[in-house]
Amino acid sequence: MNTDILKLLESDARLTPEQIAVMLDCDVESVKREIEAFEKDGTILGYKAIVDWEKTDRESVSAMIEVKLTPQRDSGFDRVAEKIYNYPEVQSVQLMAGGYDLSVLIEGKTMKEVALFVSQKLATIDGVIATATHFVLHKYKDKGVLYDAAEVDERGNI
Repeated sequence: MNTDILKLLESDARLTPEQIAVMLDCDVESVKREIEAFEKDGTILGYKAIVDWEKTDRESVSAMIEVKLTPQRDSGFDRVAEKIYNYPEVQSVQLMAGGYDLSVLIEGKTMKEVALFVSQKLATIDGVIATATHFVLHKYKDKGVLYDAAEVDERGNI
């Protein structure tokens, strides 16, 4: 039952314990206890709405930044990652295998603000060797959710 509850909450965090109990054919109190245990032990880190900001009047720019690093003695990539994820504009930081070491997703009000973040904050951190910035032009799918699914062009070829 444990992972079933997690899968249901991951797909829709608005589900109540009562709804989950019906879906899994179990009692509500068991579901509540499981959820409380997941929250207490850090398995469930939080609950968030997925928002399509393009449908609002909020102006923002998102960018994915590839970061190449020199591992630090005694901490590897962890100390540099910590410096990066503590900036408020940073939305996510992930250690990667391949051509670069960290993937950093940030948000800013303008492209210039993102560029200044990269040049003045990110690139100046000890251990950062190189960065490559990729601006997000349009989201099609994020966290398993389709954006603009109803706006697919179905006109076909002429």
